[in-house]
Amino acid sequence: MTPHGVALVDKPAGMSSFSVVSRLRRVMRPLGVSKVGHTGTLDPLATGLLPICISEATKFAQRLLDSDKGYLATVQFGAATTTGDAEGEVTHRSDRSLTASDVAAALATFQGPIRQKPPAFSALKIAGKPAYEYARAGQSVEIAEREVTIHAITLLAFDEATQRADIEVLCSKGTYIRSLAVDLAVALGSAGHLAALRRTRTGGFSLSEARPLDAWMEASDEQRLAWLLPTDSLVIDLPRIDLDTANATNLCNGKLVALSRVANADVSGATADSTLCRVYTGDAPARFIGLGRLGDSGILRVERLLSTK
Repeated sequence: MTPHGVALVDKPAGMSSFSVVSRLRRVMRPLGVSKVGHTGTLDPLATGLLPICISEATKFAQRLLDSDKGYLATVQFGAATTTGDAEGEVTHRSDRSLTASDVAAALATFQGPIRQKPPAFSALKIAGKPAYEYARAGQSVEIAEREVTIHAITLLAFDEATQRADIEVLCSKGTYIRSLAVDLAVALGSAGHLAALRRTRTGGFSLSEARPLDAWMEASDEQRLAWLLPTDSLVIDLPRIDLDTANATNLCNGKLVALSRVANADVSGATADSTLCRVYTGDAPARFIGLGRLGDSGILRVERLLSTK
């Protein structure tokens, strides 16, 4: 059977997320793997946690795309750039000298729901093309603001001599830390850009669990398989239902399953109708077969399943 699961990669600087996926696909191909996909891009400048879904796990990647993210960011005040980060050319400078108190006070105003415009140099699709393609061609396109949520934002350190701030951010999906850095500088009456970025969290996954890309590339096939997290780690927050073999087969065949007729069916955590659940079958160890939706009167219907091949 083709292996499936989640590879937690610590992405190096200077490489696109697509390049990381391509390299991992190459070393996993001898194991029969063809489908590989990341769960949210990181800019080439950025480092840190890049969860990569392998084979059947790609069916459940959307949950990580929609999840909260955590970052460590360095903001350089005093100079704005074309890209909003250190890779762009300086467009203008500010000689305002900021203090740690200034920055901390400004950060507090960004916590909670905020309006934010994605950077012109971003992968956001506009009329079917990434925004950065228009920007590189010198074409100006309208990019609409969007609402995102900053759950927590903390000043970790500030160097008055260099005018650099290290901050920690926990935010909703779709948040651009480059835009946050630029907007923070503007709020302080200065100019600024993102100097460095490291992703520390995606959903329930942490950077502490990840391994450097070089380690994944140099490991043996057996070691890579041992490092893969199980596919159900992508949906571990959902309530769990265990079915016997007969009812699991019925569900996989598209039939409705009445949980009232399933012995020892545990639906703890399912508190409302139409609740998405992770479904398991078999004796110990139980086997994850996919997602089901629990509806009215305890009726379970299939939502998304692992391949049975």
